[in-house]
Amino acid sequence: MHDLIIRGGTIVDGTGAEPYRGDVAVDGDRIVAVGKVEGPARREIDASGLIVTPGWVDIHTHYDGQATWDPVMAPSSWHGVTTAIMGNCGVGFAPVRPDAHDFLIELMEGVEDIPGSALAEGIDWKWESFPEYLDALEAKPRAIDVGTHVPHASVRAYVLGDRCNTDYQPNADEIAQMAEIVREGVQAGALGFSTSRTLLHKDLKGVHMPGTFAGSDEMLALGLSMKGLRHGVFEMVSDHLGDDDEWMWVKGFAEQTRLPVTLVATSAGAYEGDKMYNIAEESRRHGMDIRPQIAGRPTGILHGLTSSFHVFMASPTWKAKLADASLEDRLALMRTPQIREALLSEDSPLIRAAIGEGEAGDLAVAFGGSLLWRIFPLGERPNYEPDREGSVAGLAEAAGVPPLSMMYDLLLRDEGRELFYQPLGGYQTYNFDFFRKNMQHPNVLFGLSDGGAHCGVIADAGMPTFILSYWARDRVKGERFPLEFLVRKLTSDTARAYGLNDRGQLKPGLLADLNVIDFEALQLHRPEAIHDLPAGGRRLVQKADGYRYTVKSGQVTFEDGRHTGALPGGLVRGGREAVILPMAAE
Repeated sequence: MHDLIIRGGTIVDGTGAEPYRGDVAVDGDRIVAVGKVEGPARREIDASGLIVTPGWVDIHTHYDGQATWDPVMAPSSWHGVTTAIMGNCGVGFAPVRPDAHDFLIELMEGVEDIPGSALAEGIDWKWESFPEYLDALEAKPRAIDVGTHVPHASVRAYVLGDRCNTDYQPNADEIAQMAEIVREGVQAGALGFSTSRTLLHKDLKGVHMPGTFAGSDEMLALGLSMKGLRHGVFEMVSDHLGDDDEWMWVKGFAEQTRLPVTLVATSAGAYEGDKMYNIAEESRRHGMDIRPQIAGRPTGILHGLTSSFHVFMASPTWKAKLADASLEDRLALMRTPQIREALLSEDSPLIRAAIGEGEAGDLAVAFGGSLLWRIFPLGERPNYEPDREGSVAGLAEAAGVPPLSMMYDLLLRDEGRELFYQPLGGYQTYNFDFFRKNMQHPNVLFGLSDGGAHCGVIADAGMPTFILSYWARDRVKGERFPLEFLVRKLTSDTARAYGLNDRGQLKPGLLADLNVIDFEALQLHRPEAIHDLPAGGRRLVQKADGYRYTVKSGQVTFEDGRHTGALPGGLVRGGREAVILPMAAE
């Protein structure tokens, strides 16, 4: 008798093969049969009319603090993610000296917009070294598996102290100490090393994070510390994707170590033309395992009364009378003629950006004209590929009213719960053609959900749900992708990029990580603000319909979006789980 049989579903097995109808049998934490399964089971799930997929493997999250206190690991777990990789972008919480806790919290709050009060209350700091951090993660049962990188910023802070984010250049001995910490962490089970070289990443004081300006000698030395190991991904976030100096040492690392590199572009230029595609293609032609990451849509700032950002927030009246008010009080005040008149008449840099006057600022993306042509109300059923006419300015033009007045009125919609999507790159043409071209390249990885991060202005943890529903079913502005292609990119491609060959496909012998999905009902809701972090911290989350069951290591963890209480997840250590089943690595 099997422990679990999922019967009669349409199996999309993660290999890229065409879907077919069949059963999946599970014993313990493993898949034992796929196809036609005879005999009984202790539990059966009727998957007729549903699709059955591997669990999603999300390679770009920031649950580094949350994983130490939260067993459910929402919102990613709500969206069928069964393995989440964190420690990205060079930030994390180990190694750490006892007097540097606040520094790492402020760094994470500044770079990833995770409330510092929540981190301070939630993290128990039962570690100093990176191996000790891994042990703390391993001791915590959770609904999904997590794996992590060794983060550059924490390593730099541990070795260099107060000099870690200055223009001080470490000497050979200090670089050697950092390299040894990286190697120790990867040998202990970290999945790789991560760093950030973008000017966007700053701490709460506005100081660029440690490692931003590290020299090529330091970068290569830390990467080469993994040489000779059987695993170890080099993850890098960079403004300089494709620049000659950086490209030379990245290629040098890949060629010397034969280990994988994954790159995250942050410059606007990377989302125009073919730079990202050309890097992927050059890597493929020369047999280098260098893989740019891309999301299924542009990362976007969410404007709204329940988020941390909107065009009126820098206005004097807002700061004086509304900034600290509750949502209910904000609505009442904004409905008065006096407040409306004041906010629509006052000046601020954000207002000037919104209406296309003066300097646009960091968040106003590089394009001419009014920012309000690039801000779109989401509604209850979000459309992330809207036309120009669907922007705030487009709606205002159609209604014959000033754009700021339209923005003001829309902010009040649905009792102040409306949110507005402002794509930050790759949407100059009002379509996703750039994303489609890059998503289909074999060296490009799906990533950048940022689950657990950007709590006040971004809600992209549901990216796997968006990718599956939009790119396989809903897109009308251009070509879609086959369902089996998207499932492969969300499962076996991401798993194998990190050497996790025990998951990502529905095959006998592999981990029983699965989703049973009502594909026709799969739908994202509008993001909403909730206050469920430690210390009452707020975060924007996005829920979904359509996930009938999620199974992690053979146990049903979610039924119709509700957590069952099962906590079969744990820590994935590179070089251990990664080599359990070489049979699955063909």
